[in-house]
Amino acid sequence: MKRVSIVGSTGSIGKQSLDVIRCNGDIFAVTALAAGENMELLLEQAVEFKPRMVALRNTEKAAKLKSQLAGLNIQVYGGEEGILRCAADDDADILVNGMVGISGFLPTLWAIRSGKNIALANKETLVAGGRLIKDEAKNYGVRIIPVDSEHSAIFQCIGSTPLEQVRRIILTASGGPFFGKTAADMQSATVRDALRHPNWKMGRKITVDSATLMNKGLEVIEARWLFDIQAENIDVVIHPQSIVHSMVEFVDGAVLAQLGTPDMRIPIQHALTYPERRENEFPRYDPVAAGKLEFFAPDTHTFPCLELAYKALEEGGTMPAVLNGANEVAVAGFLRGHVQFTSIPEVVRRVMEKHNTVAEYDMEEILYWDEWSRKEAERIIERIGAG
Repeated sequence: MKRVSIVGSTGSIGKQSLDVIRCNGDIFAVTALAAGENMELLLEQAVEFKPRMVALRNTEKAAKLKSQLAGLNIQVYGGEEGILRCAADDDADILVNGMVGISGFLPTLWAIRSGKNIALANKETLVAGGRLIKDEAKNYGVRIIPVDSEHSAIFQCIGSTPLEQVRRIILTASGGPFFGKTAADMQSATVRDALRHPNWKMGRKITVDSATLMNKGLEVIEARWLFDIQAENIDVVIHPQSIVHSMVEFVDGAVLAQLGTPDMRIPIQHALTYPERRENEFPRYDPVAAGKLEFFAPDTHTFPCLELAYKALEEGGTMPAVLNGANEVAVAGFLRGHVQFTSIPEVVRRVMEKHNTVAEYDMEEILYWDEWSRKEAERIIERIGAG
């Protein structure tokens, strides 16, 4: 029996992870669940899966949850400390980190330091502190298994092939709801427009990131750390069908691709059962029914966030953390109606231009510059406005 803790259990990845566990109840047990605000759903999950502990970042709601779970022998914690308790739960063998944004950074670090393998869906962990996280994982003998469909695909394609035999990796991007649009077309883009993803069902923040192509930029940085591959060996192509989840080209010219339906439960299950594979009843890919597969070069003029991410990766040090923090605030500003969709990359660019990169960093440095970038982004948003 593999024991699993999940942080971000009420989000998209968390709910789909629990669906995978529900379908494989003979080999998985849930030891801890943590969420931010959704007390009602966390209550339902706790009653069904009966973990040893649960946590809510909202301390007032955590107190209410504790009273509602009385008699079930489930420990209830509140605040950031509660989230970290669940991430580092001694009873768990593996942590699924499905949290959104930089909030997933410390849970990953705490889980690593408690000796747990990580099924990582929180790309911001490696974007903000890739070198630190990889060093810690090596020091504690912990394996990081990617959950993102693209990185799971690369992980599967590379397998046990030595790194020196990998020429490049090719990340695929759906293009989001604005594929083929011009900057002028997107001037009046609404939140509803940006959240209308053609293929995937995801949370609001990642869906907007998909629309700006920042999500793919963050995945480029994540891939650099996951697979020890330099930026010049990581390419991005637009693949509107979302069937080819990514590709790997080897030094002999061979290219391997991992294909499947756009269903996150497949890479989640692979991360949880690795190195084994297990039957499931998830939708299957039918090449005849799916029809043609198309690939296009990304339009970085219309979607500059991808280029900004490459620049942050090239700069290195604390710049990716600044990129990420500024983007989180810019996206939140757009979702609240404070800035236009097309202002998101402008906010990020201006914050990056104000930052003097720190080459060597520790945990405190990452958190400091993350907070700095957020404050700078808020100031810029106040000046730009929604137009």
